[in-house]
Amino acid sequence: QVQLVESGGGLVQPGGSLRLSCAASGFSFSSYVMRWYRQAPGKERESVARITSTGSSTNYADSVKGRFTISRDNAKNTVYLQMNSLKPEDTAVYYCMAHQGLNDYWGQGTQVTVSS
Repeated sequence: QVQLVESGGGLVQPGGSLRLSCAASGFSFSSYVMRWYRQAPGKERESVARITSTGSSTNYADSVKGRFTISRDNAKNTVYLQMNSLKPEDTAVYYCMAHQGLNDYWGQGTQVTVSS
């Protein structure tokens, strides 16, 4: 069955870094656009970053541009989100999502907390 499993979240101080991973299985990962979303308490889920199926193109929310980097390894069926210069407002549950046509698959999320 389809699975997306995020890992790498945790508690980090402002200015610190984390690297999230999302391991995929059960579908043709290399054919799917991959996205990272986040949802903070009391707020709507928002798109953070997007990467095309081949990894040739990426897009970012303005709030994370220059600090976050999305990448993928199609040989390992894994997408990553490198997060640098973290701010308290980056605190949220982070989800990976796979998209192709009418198919959207979501992971269960991983908590990222930025606090001193």
